[in-house]
Formats: sequence, C-alpha cells, structure tokens
Amino acid sequence: MELQITLVIAAAAALLNIWLAMRVGRMRTAHKISVGDGGNEQVIRRMRAHANFTEYTPFFLILLALIELAIGSSTWLWAVAILFVLGRISHAFGMDGIGKLRMIGTLTTLLVLLGMAIWAIVIAYSGMGFTGTELPGGIAA
Repeated sequence: MELQITLVIAAAAALLNIWLAMRVGRMRTAHKISVGDGGNEQVIRRMRAHANFTEYTPFFLILLALIELAIGSSTWLWAVAILFVLGRISHAFGMDGIGKLRMIGTLTTLLVLLGMAIWAIVIAYSGMGFTGTELPGGIAA
C-alpha cells in the first residue's frame, strides 16, 4: 500500500525542519554565536521553535502513517495533515513574537495530535481498519 499522504507530509516536514534549522543558523550568525544560544533571547526562541518541531512531528507522522495504513487515503486526512504543517509554521513565526501565532500554532498542534490519537484508538477498537486479509475491491478473504 502506498502511503501518499504520509510521504508528502513527511517530505514537507523534512523541508520545514531544514527551514527552522536555517533560521537558527542565521540568528546565530547575526549575533556571532558559534555554539549554543549565548544567552541571546532571539537565538533561544529560534532554537526552541526548532526543538519544539522535532518534539511533536515524529508522533504526528507515526499516527499519520498508521491511520493512513489502516483506513487508506482520504480528503479528511489530507486536511488534518496540512493543518498540522500550517500550525507548525504558525508556531515558528509566533516564537519570533508575531501576534498570537505561537498560541495558534500550539493549539493547532495539540488539537490535531489529540484528534489523531483518538482516531487511532477508535480504528483499533472498531475493526474498521485494514487487516491484511482483504482482496482487491475490499472483499474479505
């Protein structure tokens, strides 16, 4: 089974991770900080935005892959995945002090993860997921 949604969103997450790392690097360069944060609040904020991304994204990608494997591709799953990515971008800009974007990004991330976790539990206990015994066309063997 091809996990198209997971593949696309994992690629987007990798690119977002690179972008966040580059933002840290640019801030360190601007403040002549070779290693660590040098006690500079702007560098700390950028580092935390990057670290926060790496803390939440693996859980999301695991849930995304398992849900997609269990139920297949769906428009709803695409929407949730894109919402997660937008939430992470919002959080990154919010860490720079731009409006309420940090709060929006955080809430979006937490609500998406909560929803995905609940959805995964429902799939696991409802018997609605792929069992590996289906024949083409959804017919059970």
